[in-house]
Amino acid sequence: MKKLIVLISILLLGISGGFSQTVDYKVVFDLTSKDSSAHQMIIRWLKGISKSDPKAQMEVVFYGKSLDMITKQRSTVAADVAELSKNPNIKFKVCAVAMKNQNVEETQLLSGVQIVPDGIYEIISKQKEGWGYIKATQ
Repeated sequence: MKKLIVLISILLLGISGGFSQTVDYKVVFDLTSKDSSAHQMIIRWLKGISKSDPKAQMEVVFYGKSLDMITKQRSTVAADVAELSKNPNIKFKVCAVAMKNQNVEETQLLSGVQIVPDGIYEIISKQKEGWGYIKATQ
């Protein structure tokens, strides 16, 4: 009987310890939309998440028609992107293939935007590393 009580106590302590652990917040946002309301939505999400969890790691991957959000002459959220890119836990990454298809040069990108060879591969890589995935649509 004493062995059973000790075993149950150990199990309960192990279970309660497991619940107290926190999971790292890591999410990759997939953005393909040209719609500026989708761009504003992403900015709201990044600000809200970083405010509630300053350690949260977030990455926005741009491909398809979403490049307007991160180009100097077209972005409606350029100031927000500049400010958020100062946070070491927030990354903005654009697909080189999409840039080529849309004739966007590196010099046209907002400061803080990084180029990756393939946006879809970047997203898949993050998922393999355990990152959450959000498809941003508006």
